[in-house]
Amino acid sequence: MKLLWLDLNSSYAHSSLALPALHAQIANNTDIEWCTVSATINENTGSVVNQIYRHQPDIIAATNWLFNHEQLLHIVSRAKALLPHCCVILGGPEFLGDNEAFLYKNKFVSGVFRGEGEEVFPLWLKVWNQPRKEWKSITGLCYLDESEAYHDNGLARVMNFSELVPPEESRFFNWSKPFVQLETTRGCFNTCAFCVSGGEKPVRTLSLEATLKRLDVIHQHGIKNVRVLDRTFNYNNKRAKELLNLFREYPDICFHLEIHPALLSDELKQELATLPKGLLHLEAGIQSLRENVLEQSRRIGKLSDALAGLKYLCSLENMETHADLIAGLPLYHLSEIFDDVRTLAEYGAGEIQLESLKLLPGTEMKRRADELGIQYSPLPPYEVLQTREITVDELQTAHYLSRLLDGFYNTPTWRSITRILILENPHFIHELLDHLVQTDVIDTPLSLEKED
Repeated sequence: MKLLWLDLNSSYAHSSLALPALHAQIANNTDIEWCTVSATINENTGSVVNQIYRHQPDIIAATNWLFNHEQLLHIVSRAKALLPHCCVILGGPEFLGDNEAFLYKNKFVSGVFRGEGEEVFPLWLKVWNQPRKEWKSITGLCYLDESEAYHDNGLARVMNFSELVPPEESRFFNWSKPFVQLETTRGCFNTCAFCVSGGEKPVRTLSLEATLKRLDVIHQHGIKNVRVLDRTFNYNNKRAKELLNLFREYPDICFHLEIHPALLSDELKQELATLPKGLLHLEAGIQSLRENVLEQSRRIGKLSDALAGLKYLCSLENMETHADLIAGLPLYHLSEIFDDVRTLAEYGAGEIQLESLKLLPGTEMKRRADELGIQYSPLPPYEVLQTREITVDELQTAHYLSRLLDGFYNTPTWRSITRILILENPHFIHELLDHLVQTDVIDTPLSLEKED
């Protein structure tokens, strides 16, 4: 049986862990002939389809993400037309919600997996070409049977996370990218209504010994940047401190972490302050500096603690801390977003990232959209279009503000002067934004760093 994995990414800098993570579990199965076609969403559709066709696979498998959704369907629908005998199986975050309408609309897809695939995908491969009644036992699989009745086998969770074969052991693990990704935990303790991980319970962990072994392999390959995929690195301060001590052993690697500023213990603060310069790059999840907004979003952690923690992180000179805000969250007004940007500049955040809320499949906020007064795009990327608190025009202004921040504050050449101007003049951001909009500059590439 020939299995073709379509590795479709948004750019060549990115690489999905799905293929090596799944392949590693069944790499010794000689009944499966693996092949891959790698592409980006910007490549010619016909060229990618032609590559698939030349392989003549029995199965086409792929991960469906927010940003490859449309192009992926363009490709696999054409491949299925050319290879009608082929079985198309998909997984990924796009299928964490209700999949019935998707399967009826896209009948060239044989089935989709909801949840984590390392344990259940190998089970499906044993019955993939058998009558659909044999698919009933595969947890997480959603499909139409021979009579086109919809079947939903729930949600797949890997409970023996620590027992999985590491993706780095797969021959498909890509060591050529600017960074690699590493999970030391899976799942999230938090309950954020806008996040696909809000319902991922329990948190499952990798032992320190296993983490050390994997870091050794990563280091031996000369990797300089590791993105730790743990949803909240410091959900357990004791474990976070132990991991930081491991990271100390690799001073030539920069570790990118997502950290919750409200959950910093004094002991962890002291540990962070003593780390070598450049060892860590922090993304501080803050989303909003408004208590009512965070409560509506069901984000755990007191705002006062989050602000104190963020201020501390931004004061550390041995690492850079980026902070993020989300426009379109329920109860969040545009005027508050402008004020929060100014506060983050006052704290000295290394970057201020302003994104628009996306109502992702499987999230509580998508299920409650009508109740919360949220209007959003029914197509990827499912961006919020309007709420009770922020209008269509105001969300466009928030988009322009995000562009301004990326072009000025988040550009090292201009960061210091931009921060000074923001703090000295409360109207500076508004005035600069008005100028950029009126001169039609705001939606053109702001490659200002190259102009020094």
